[in-house]
Amino acid sequence: MSETKADKAAELAGVIRQLAAHYGLWLAESVHQLGLDAALTAEGEAGDRLESILRGKLERALGREPGGLLAGVATEVLDDAAQALRTGWLAADGVWFQAVERMAGMDAAKWVNDTCWARFAPLEARRVKALLRLPDNGGIPALKAGLAARMYGHLNEWEFVEETENSIVFRMTDCRVQTARKRRGLADYPCKSGGTTEYAGFSREMDSRLRCECVGCPPDPHPEEWACAWRFTLVEE
Repeated sequence: MSETKADKAAELAGVIRQLAAHYGLWLAESVHQLGLDAALTAEGEAGDRLESILRGKLERALGREPGGLLAGVATEVLDDAAQALRTGWLAADGVWFQAVERMAGMDAAKWVNDTCWARFAPLEARRVKALLRLPDNGGIPALKAGLAARMYGHLNEWEFVEETENSIVFRMTDCRVQTARKRRGLADYPCKSGGTTEYAGFSREMDSRLRCECVGCPPDPHPEEWACAWRFTLVEE
């Protein structure tokens, strides 16, 4: 029986799934064998090479000139595609959490979640710094740019308040996860442990002098105006 376009689309999605899983397993085992810092350095080299390799392979497969993979595609379409992938990233996080929770319970799912954030947040910070060409010790200005450019910076609504030369408070004014739970009549997801791991790891990687303090995050009570808030302070070493 001949394959349909739907079959081909499913095959392509399956290839992407396996590519992502294999890449992630390499990263996870590198962290285990080499430590997080060395593993992230290796990811920087491997990821840069892989991006170039994938672009070249797709250009050849689609009959495009070198450097012309997305030639003729409107900027708005590219923006929509990037946002679709970001929301897909958030969905991947959610389905993994739910699968582990059903299998082993909430505590196990939170443990896996927090461990993933302990590794992903520094990786995301390194990628943001490379993309924006930010210095290693850029202080509060670099942190602000980094928080705006990360995945959640494009997915949620947020604001900076109480800014000084050496400190700032970052508030999430509309969190997709918590807002979705609220629509379903559910209580806030208690994300304080994961958030603490995430924001502390991200800020330290942006500038090792930065320290993160939780102002409030579920299960803490919080006002309607924000879902969570974090204070970052630059501490001279």
